[in-house]
Amino acid sequence: MKYYIIAGEASGDLHGSNLMKGIYSEDRQADIRFWGGDLMKAVHDENQGPEHQALVRHYKDGAIIGFVEVFVKARQLLGNVSFCKKDIVQWNPDVVILIDYPGFNFKIAEFAHKKGFKVFYYIAPKVWASREGRIRKLKAYVDRLFIVFPFEIPYFESKGIPFIYKGNPLVDAVDNSRAMNQPREDFLKENNLPDKKIIAMLAGSRKGEISTMMPVLTEFARKMHKLPEYSDYQFLIAGAPARNMADYQKWMTPDISGYVKVLFGRTQEIIRNSEAAVVNSGTASLETVLFNVPQVVGYIGASRLTYLIAKKIVKVKYISLGNLIIDRGAFREFIQDDCNPEALVLEVRRLIEDKLYREKMLADYEQIRSLLGGSGASAAVAHAMIAELE
Repeated sequence: MKYYIIAGEASGDLHGSNLMKGIYSEDRQADIRFWGGDLMKAVHDENQGPEHQALVRHYKDGAIIGFVEVFVKARQLLGNVSFCKKDIVQWNPDVVILIDYPGFNFKIAEFAHKKGFKVFYYIAPKVWASREGRIRKLKAYVDRLFIVFPFEIPYFESKGIPFIYKGNPLVDAVDNSRAMNQPREDFLKENNLPDKKIIAMLAGSRKGEISTMMPVLTEFARKMHKLPEYSDYQFLIAGAPARNMADYQKWMTPDISGYVKVLFGRTQEIIRNSEAAVVNSGTASLETVLFNVPQVVGYIGASRLTYLIAKKIVKVKYISLGNLIIDRGAFREFIQDDCNPEALVLEVRRLIEDKLYREKMLADYEQIRSLLGGSGASAAVAHAMIAELE
């Protein structure tokens, strides 16, 4: 069968790559065309060959955060939507599989449905957090919804939307990762790092997130490093997939070059080998839970106006998936003005120095992992999708 998959950001690329592994395993004749990133491309090339061109657009060319930013780049988005519609019709797949990324994917869902294509939505848009009116579109344009969080089960049941739940694919992605199985000494050697304790800093995957978080993170590192008990720590910034050093260079001033470093393609390894992590909210925050590393979440909207709009319409208690899953604050979240270097220093010190506080957080992590379900989610979803099509 022919599968047309659309993932619009780094987390979608991760989950899309694991879904593709499951599809290729279940359907030996699978032909996949996709919007995504390097991870999805690697899976495709391994199964169909690099000579078979299937990556339509790389997510780095379209990932945008915030209401204002979407408005500013409306022409680019509309151009991508128009191109995508034409490409789907020309390729004529058996199913269009949409992964999160609702601003773009709802437009494609409506178009594909009206053209008679089967439409699956994998990783539900966060209608439980905001823009609940999109439920009407889910009912009208999506043939089957595949959800990945346990707290979504009662929500979508209450809305009368049929769904399939097979656990969360991030569990497999972490447990089977190179990071989970690589000795610390190998990680340090491969990246020319000294054998010193590490604090991880994750600024997000989008350019807008990086530009707002990097000034805070680098100043946080300065303040921490000035403390005698942390003067021998190293601070590693996880360079986002599809970004390059130019996105970070402005804030990597000579005075911090001795203890702050940006590493690309090593996000999971950085988290795994850290004493604590400062994480921009998103998939990385849940990865940090699964790697069992104490964390604080920091988030600053791409613009002040974006934040004020979001504050009006978002209706959940927490912005981090781990806290939402457990329905309480397993770890702290500092948002907008509260996300400042001084607050991060105090919290990271507590994560490292307060043994009881740290142990309580790790106990909550175990409960979160348990609620996410066991292994094999991606393969189970692929199997369920193919069964739906057959």
